[in-house]
Amino acid sequence: MNPASVTQQPSAIQSSRLFTGTMIILAGAFLLVLAAATALVLAIGNDANEQEALRQKQRIEAVLDSQMRLRRVRLEAMNVQSDFRQALESDDPLLAIQAAFVRLSQRFLDFDGAYIVSASGRVFAGVEGGMQAGQPAYDGLKRLAPLIPGGGRTDLPPPAQAFLSITDSPPTVAFIASDGYETFGLMSTELSPALLSPAMQKLAGKLFLVGYQRLSARMLTEMQTRYRVSSVAVTARKPADLHAALPLLSPEGPPRAWLTWTPERPGDAILGRFRWALFGLALLFATIFGYVLRNLRSAAFQIALRERQIQRLAGQDELSLLPNRRTFDARLDLELAQLSRRGSGGLAILLLDLDRFKAVNDTYGHTAGDELIRQVAARLASVVRLGDTVARLGGDEFGIIQANVTTPEGCVALGERILACLTQPFSIFGVETSIGCSIGIAMAPQDGSDRQTLLRLADTALYQSKNEGRNRYSFFEESMNRSLQLKRMVEEDLRQVIANDRLELHFQPQVSIDGSRIIGVEALVRWNHPIHGWVPPSDFIGIAEERGLIVPLSEWVLRRACREAMAWPELKLAVNVSPIQFRHKDFVASILRIVQETGFDPARLELELTEGVVVEDADAAETAMMDLRSHGISLALDDFGIGYSSLIYLRRFAFDKIKIDRSFLEYMETTGESAILVHSIAHLGRALGLRVCAEGVETSEQHRFLQAIGCHELQGFLFSKAVPRSEIDRLLKLENPFAAALAA
Repeated sequence: MNPASVTQQPSAIQSSRLFTGTMIILAGAFLLVLAAATALVLAIGNDANEQEALRQKQRIEAVLDSQMRLRRVRLEAMNVQSDFRQALESDDPLLAIQAAFVRLSQRFLDFDGAYIVSASGRVFAGVEGGMQAGQPAYDGLKRLAPLIPGGGRTDLPPPAQAFLSITDSPPTVAFIASDGYETFGLMSTELSPALLSPAMQKLAGKLFLVGYQRLSARMLTEMQTRYRVSSVAVTARKPADLHAALPLLSPEGPPRAWLTWTPERPGDAILGRFRWALFGLALLFATIFGYVLRNLRSAAFQIALRERQIQRLAGQDELSLLPNRRTFDARLDLELAQLSRRGSGGLAILLLDLDRFKAVNDTYGHTAGDELIRQVAARLASVVRLGDTVARLGGDEFGIIQANVTTPEGCVALGERILACLTQPFSIFGVETSIGCSIGIAMAPQDGSDRQTLLRLADTALYQSKNEGRNRYSFFEESMNRSLQLKRMVEEDLRQVIANDRLELHFQPQVSIDGSRIIGVEALVRWNHPIHGWVPPSDFIGIAEERGLIVPLSEWVLRRACREAMAWPELKLAVNVSPIQFRHKDFVASILRIVQETGFDPARLELELTEGVVVEDADAAETAMMDLRSHGISLALDDFGIGYSSLIYLRRFAFDKIKIDRSFLEYMETTGESAILVHSIAHLGRALGLRVCAEGVETSEQHRFLQAIGCHELQGFLFSKAVPRSEIDRLLKLENPFAAALAA
């Protein structure tokens, strides 16, 4: 199982929960806002309804009270009417009152009926609907209103006994009565005694003027129209909504009837309009919610996808698409745990480091390096078995877990396949390049049973493969530990002496062909270790190349050599260039920078290159060499004759000098073949217009031979080994410093 996949399901659940939670929060927030808005509008609407009902109630109450008072005033005004006065003063008052009442009937149009009665309820005159009325009609009123003259019946059911006032005025002046079917507004006023004649007083005693008006359906309809209300009615039951009701007050206590109506409800109009606003708001929210939902779903999907990608990338190398170190370590721990539980079987760890990868990266750029990593990953994945794990551990380092292998022979086949597939040329953006591979192998349980130990031992074996010539595999052996510890100690010490400027620089003279004078010096680094003494360059130069220290070391040598050679303005200064340093993308720039910093004359500087440098990447080498020569710097081909030694390279590249390798001179006196080769090299150099320098000259016979075949310069122990600056100063002061050596 891919370890990265373990967390994919929880992360998807978390994304789903996040999405659901967000939706719930958004929906809840909207519902809260909607509920708050609805509650606010309902409150406003209800308040508007209540305020309007109160205003209508006040208007109705005021108008009814006003009408009752108006009718009372009219009744009271009858007391002073001349017709009544004359009738009441007549000798025959009964006939006179009837006649006068008829004449005044037009004044009772506001009433449905009006009567002049005695205190006992005897009718002297009356009208009903504009027509003359008598005792029977009035008796119907007496049973409804006990307080009017002649009333006082108590044998009727409660509705018929109701006598109620809509104001606080005395009920004998103005009140409303109801029998449960009809409702009447009644007025009663006592006629002034001063108006009555003695005969009238003797006949009737006190007289009362009584008027009434029915609260008919027509009248209630008129009230509805006038006051913009509906369902006006009189009921004996107390209504639920007291905002739309008037109590008909009883002089004996609580109301016995209620005038009710349905008021206008302007708040309902507000609610009606708000209903559409709510609908619009809900529609808007639904649109927004849908949009947000869609985007949130998309975002949640993207988050979940990104989480899965993150989880996958957390266990996968982005460049090579192989498992990364984290996954490699996890799988190795799992394999070792299973191996421990089984108690049998085995596995192998192979650590791979690409040879010449840095050269490709520096020469063609990081894009080419990335493409090379991808191609290497694909090739490695194609040669392992199903069930094995190939991982990129970082940079140009790869790791392989080979499962179910118990003997070294089981790893050899895989190692051979890896070397075979990686030594095949790679096509990088149309440019063909070759690399190699060094492999270190450690096995479990033979070498160790935990991840840290196995990786450390495999790394030790990898280091051994690099030291033994690269492009090979090595199994871990115990002896490697001691060698590795020594080299790591050298590496750490070398790093410190470079940083602290504690190396030394020696110079070996280059002399004229006759040996009479020094014409140049070659700068050679020396390390005097405080514990181990003088450390040979062969012991630390290789470590510097392996551990990435060769560039700072080479720059230190060049900078120190330029500064010290400033004291010898007549001499050429030769400095060796490491292949790794030459392939570095900033090589030319660093050379020119150091020359400028030290103030050294570039025409006096000679850089010595090996044949392998120019052969590995001819185009890049040619460009760098032309750039250096354009600044006046000379170039020498070092160790000529032991490598490719192709005439094509000599013609193509702008060398100024070739240096015959010391190995030819070493065997020249014992084999005629070496002498012939040296002669041919010298002749070739002169033919190409190059200066020829022979290295390793140790005898006077060699000197004479080289002088005879036409070499231009000599260098070797015959003249001097590499010496400190002070010794060069001493030799330069001598007129013929090597005369004694040549004479021997």
